[in-house]
Amino acid sequence: MQRWIGAGSAAALGASSLMLTMSIFSGALSGREPRFAQLKLEDLNAQQHPLGEEILKVSSVGLGGPYNPLLRSPVMADRLFKLLDYLRFNTSVPRRLNEFAILIQARRLTSQVEWYAHYPLAIKAGLSESVAADLKEGKRPTGMQPDEAAVYDFCMELSTKHVVSDETFKRVKDLIGEQQLVDLIVLSGTYITVAMVLSAAEEGVPPGKTPPLQPLSSQ
Repeated sequence: MQRWIGAGSAAALGASSLMLTMSIFSGALSGREPRFAQLKLEDLNAQQHPLGEEILKVSSVGLGGPYNPLLRSPVMADRLFKLLDYLRFNTSVPRRLNEFAILIQARRLTSQVEWYAHYPLAIKAGLSESVAADLKEGKRPTGMQPDEAAVYDFCMELSTKHVVSDETFKRVKDLIGEQQLVDLIVLSGTYITVAMVLSAAEEGVPPGKTPPLQPLSSQ
């Protein structure tokens, strides 16, 4: 079975890192102190508290996931939260394609929290379970709709090759339009940033939940 793996931090994840990765995302099993102690709403100071309340209105992981480390820099966190609010709830990109693009980056970077949070949203938005299953295994999904295939190829070319061919660019622009294309680019880059925050902070899925992704090996 052919599998892909992205550049950067994702390239460092091979089969030999499986035990380390699973220990990171299993929390208590690692026996290590967390890199960032988990904040609770009552822990937040006057600058953090209003943002914490807004996060709890929309977050499926509470103040966990990326929000736990991000709250250490509340001004930056507030601005990123507003960007994420646009990219998740007010973007021009149809929800099915938007969530698919998030899952692409989650799988490419083995971002457990991103996949855990966005897989059910993608399925609810109309993404085929079979497409998501192929993606989860690191395969180019079969059975994609034309707009899904265009989004997949665009996101993969941009994030793994760091360039996009004229053919791929024209295909996705013709299918979704210029505004949606720009929103898609920013969405992809933003969720790469979120994945980096999660990885550096060793933030995992909620306690008692199993990390959904296996690390991808190189071809």
